[in-house]
Amino acid sequence: MKRRDFLSLMGGTTLMGLFSFPLKARAATGSRYYKGPVSDHFDGTHFFNPWETGHIKTFMDFVKYRFTTKRTSWPEEFPFAHFDKPPIRNDNDTYRVSYVGHASFLIQIAGMNILCDPMWSERASPFSFIGPKRVNPPGIKFEDLPPIDIVLISHNHYDHLDLATLKNLQDTFQPQFITPLGNDVIIKDHVPTANVTTGDWYEHVDVGAVRIHLEPTHHWSARGTNDRREALWASFVIEAQQRKIVFIGDTGFGNGHAARIIGERHKDIDLALIPIGAYEPRWFMSNYHINPAEAVEIKNLMRAKKAIAHHWGTFQLTDEAITKPTDDLNIALQQRKLSLDDFIVLRPGQAEILAS
Repeated sequence: MKRRDFLSLMGGTTLMGLFSFPLKARAATGSRYYKGPVSDHFDGTHFFNPWETGHIKTFMDFVKYRFTTKRTSWPEEFPFAHFDKPPIRNDNDTYRVSYVGHASFLIQIAGMNILCDPMWSERASPFSFIGPKRVNPPGIKFEDLPPIDIVLISHNHYDHLDLATLKNLQDTFQPQFITPLGNDVIIKDHVPTANVTTGDWYEHVDVGAVRIHLEPTHHWSARGTNDRREALWASFVIEAQQRKIVFIGDTGFGNGHAARIIGERHKDIDLALIPIGAYEPRWFMSNYHINPAEAVEIKNLMRAKKAIAHHWGTFQLTDEAITKPTDDLNIALQQRKLSLDDFIVLRPGQAEILAS
């Protein structure tokens, strides 16, 4: 196989090739990112999902996946209608949610501007020359961002923790970064002046009139080949103006345990931002990425009034066609007798203004 062909194959795989797959962790020699007490989801070296079911994938599973499955081709470009130009602040009783693309959102609530998993880079990869490449630009131009107060980073995979974007945000806005345990080491190594607060599951951080809760999710973490599960992953519940917004960056279904926990801890969830893409083939991806039917089930388990889909149509991480997530979501909604207004699909650059 030619070197270019091999690099294309390996660089375009799920979550940046070998760098972010849920392969078995190395032997316990101490985490490079976090030192803390053992808990029900931390063994002193590695974090884990306490309700874990199924086989944790090995390197040979990865090889089987890449050499035995057929990937549906994506278009080189998947354009959208326009760029959003959000207001400087949203100080009224509504809240505004703008879809930037992939897992990135701008949430404007209680006079605060909050970015979730911001990603403005061209590639979701540890390399600038290879790896999943955007097929559409971010739905908000960086120069059109309002002053950013809070940045939430759900976990350290390259399509969610983008250091180049975080550095630009720090240089421009000096926001409060909030992320699960261990990820501060990664951020501050590249952005040493960043104000980073970390938290464990079930903890919260207050910033002005906003309370950010860190909640369980079913996933894993890695930046390289030797640091799997050494930093924590989490979902967030944003609480402000007597509203609750859930942001899930990535998750597997895991028998619905994490969703049930969030639903039990947080009553009357107004909105849930839930991933629907990067889920095929199911034998390889089901432990850690939900499909659209499971996304609808997670919305129901959390008893969220409304949901917005994300994690589709920007980077090709897995085998499904570019619009298959939305097609499958429509089928799942019809089967559950739910309307398109119950689980909204936005394209980058589109925004929703919501009220209770």
